[in-house]
Amino acid sequence: MPTILRWKGYRFFWYHADGSEPPHVHVFKDGRECKIWIASAEVAFNRGMTARQLSMLLAVVRREEQFLLGAWDEQFGQ
Repeated sequence: MPTILRWKGYRFFWYHADGSEPPHVHVFKDGRECKIWIASAEVAFNRGMTARQLSMLLAVVRREEQFLLGAWDEQFGQ
């Protein structure tokens, strides 16, 4: 599970087997996790994040989209 980005205690990462799916990032903090599709900045699933947290995380994904997609391509070669 390589960590791609850290922001305000949130860890942005993906699993090694995630390469068969469209680009996305998992975000974890305090036992809570969500998965966000990078290109559309939409929540794929949410396990415990509040609406406010999700809103902030979606803004981070939008702001860091090019960085995240570049790291995805580097990891999975797409």
